[in-house]
Amino acid sequence: MPNDATIIIGVLWQGKTLLPRTAETLAHLRSLGKHLLFVTNNSTKSRATYQKKLQDLGIPCDANEIFCSAYSSAIYISRVLQLPRDKKVYVIGESGIKEELAAEGVAYISDDGGDMTPEDYNSFGPDEDVGVVLCGLDHTISYRKLARAYQYLRNPETVFLATNIDSTFPTHGKLFPGAGAISAPLTYMTGRTPVSLGKPSQAMMDAIEGVLKLDRKRACMVGDRLNTDIRFGIEGGLGGTLAVLTGVSTEEEILEEGATVVPDVYLDRLCDILE
Repeated sequence: MPNDATIIIGVLWQGKTLLPRTAETLAHLRSLGKHLLFVTNNSTKSRATYQKKLQDLGIPCDANEIFCSAYSSAIYISRVLQLPRDKKVYVIGESGIKEELAAEGVAYISDDGGDMTPEDYNSFGPDEDVGVVLCGLDHTISYRKLARAYQYLRNPETVFLATNIDSTFPTHGKLFPGAGAISAPLTYMTGRTPVSLGKPSQAMMDAIEGVLKLDRKRACMVGDRLNTDIRFGIEGGLGGTLAVLTGVSTEEEILEEGATVVPDVYLDRLCDILE
């Protein structure tokens, strides 16, 4: 791989624990002249928050080296959709989405949740001021939030977006419901499928390429999930893909006969690069 190649990294920690020798591995890659780009489907945090987390873990980085699905969504809404200034985004999600939308100058509204009231049944309905419904991971998802989003999406002109459609979210050594579990009920209710702005959607790859002038053929995707990270790299036409066995996908899946998403290389851990 060329010295000035870009390494797109989709996995660094589990829960609050940094994977073994990660900081040392990344420092080694930088010493070889590689450009690093940290890409995550987790929309609960903004780039600024991720930057602080990485730095606290001993990984120096610039905010421009971070591409989270919250940022990808904000970029898509402001620069691709070019949402008119008199339109708003209804957000089901957390602070990461709201911070990135605000940074792009996009107006948004959200709901604190809680129980439905008699007034809600009367007041919820299509709203021409709402141009987008954006769904991300939301730890306080409620019937009220879904009901409000459903009413907005009854307007066929309202765009339906998702930060990502991951079915599960790995954390603390277990799997929990992912952002796809938030948007799925709305798909079931409306018959509409959201445009996804996270891995493996190529809308995210297009956003990365547009913002960072990425040379795809000189880039390698590193990740622990075949159906998101590795598929993202393959469908994006990147120069290479590297799977690590420290997360969701297993060696058995990679070697399974007839497997359709297969990395160019796989390692037990990211730090095995040092060997």
